[in-house]
Amino acid sequence: MSAADQRQGLWELAHERGMSRRRFLWLLSAGGATAVLAACTGTRVPAETLAPTAPAAEMLPWFKDPDPFIVRGTSGLEARLENLDGLITPERFFFVRNNSVSLDVAVDDWSLSITGDAVPAAVEMSYDDVLAMECRTLEAYLECAGNHRAMFDLVNGQTAEGTQWGTGAVGNATWTGVPLADVLRAAGISDDAVSVMLIGMDVDSPEMGFRRVIPAAKAMDPDTLLVHGMNGSALPRDHGYPLRALIPGWVGSTSIKWLSQIVVSADQQWARNNTTSYVLIGDAYPPEGEALGEVATAQTIKSALALPWPAELDAGVHRIGGYAHSPAGRVAAVEWSDDSGRSWREAQLVGRQARLGWARFEFRWDAPAGEHTVMTRATDTAGNAQPEQVPFNKKGYLFNQPVPHPVRVV
Repeated sequence: MSAADQRQGLWELAHERGMSRRRFLWLLSAGGATAVLAACTGTRVPAETLAPTAPAAEMLPWFKDPDPFIVRGTSGLEARLENLDGLITPERFFFVRNNSVSLDVAVDDWSLSITGDAVPAAVEMSYDDVLAMECRTLEAYLECAGNHRAMFDLVNGQTAEGTQWGTGAVGNATWTGVPLADVLRAAGISDDAVSVMLIGMDVDSPEMGFRRVIPAAKAMDPDTLLVHGMNGSALPRDHGYPLRALIPGWVGSTSIKWLSQIVVSADQQWARNNTTSYVLIGDAYPPEGEALGEVATAQTIKSALALPWPAELDAGVHRIGGYAHSPAGRVAAVEWSDDSGRSWREAQLVGRQARLGWARFEFRWDAPAGEHTVMTRATDTAGNAQPEQVPFNKKGYLFNQPVPHPVRVV
């Protein structure tokens, strides 16, 4: 077997174990195959095995400081909601979900291509071309499809596949960008367009570029943006610089980062992420087209406390806060319970709520000593409310039952 074949086999093993390409290459350069195999098996590598010149920063698959987060393997940084005190999530606290590693893209080498049988000819745009188009800014929450996934097990005793996110795979930001509809019209999208595939530059992700297909009608929605700014600054590298999609109210996997290709078709397009992944697979979800179940698109109404998990408080009066959000409208009300849902009281909505953003709520709790389960449930202006039960799906998407938050009061 050649050295190249050995290296490829080693990479396939590491990738199966969830290792990022960046970490794989760092370990290979620092300690060779021994270091990679040790990392795959959980064996400690002697420090003298690693080359002293190997930069420790290269071990990280993100650019931001991971310390404020709950680190979920090599692909996720889960926000600690207790770190947030306003409606806009600072970038340093905004969750990250990757399918390989964050990219450092040289904008001069970047371009956006629009191709497919529903445009008359291929179009290529530079970063300056995008910036020259009329842009808009909107406030919107962004949430991973697997946010609250761990609750399938913790609450219902059903273990789902995938990263066991708690309640922090969500954030709310102001986003600046160009409506995707304007880009597609400039490319000459035809009236018979059915689907639009968005493809990222992260070639170490599945399909050599993470991708999602959205309906043409959703692509033409004026709120669907190609984003180049976040919270008043250029889009950070961890969040898709130089350009990402933003599909407000839909699962985060549709908001492709490091966007470089758009394929517009008069037919329905299928890929991994609308056939076997980001699909609700279970008895309650009949298959759609080539998908194994119901394709995950719109998010669900949720609420969560801005407390550590589990939380510990001193006995006495506290002002407890949290966040609620819905893809179908503004949050109309949030209720809370300190007796595992046997009785409910109304929380106070605090401050403004943007049309596509989340709401902050608070309530006063005179906390007695002991073990407590505090729960919240939200209702939106369209009448949607968090359900008492969510049918199980294999990949653990869209859990939105009221979360029983454990709180010890001492």
